[in-house]
Amino acid sequence: MKYLNTLISEKNINTETIFEVEGESGTNFIPLAVVIEYISTMPESMQDKVRTQLVKIDFHNGNVLNFFEYIAKYIAK
Repeated sequence: MKYLNTLISEKNINTETIFEVEGESGTNFIPLAVVIEYISTMPESMQDKVRTQLVKIDFHNGNVLNFFEYIAKYIAK
């Protein structure tokens, strides 16, 4: 997903950023790189929805890491 890589690069976000999220198995430590990989395996229609949401967040000067953490929480379920 070219947009995602460009966004992360432009924002100088470290892909080794770790999200500490709770899941059924307890506390999970999920690196941003894993979240990116998860997004890249989604069907293209879902990737488009992720891109749309990230564009909205970025346009409003929001913190895109919050959205990535949201996805990490989903992964931890």
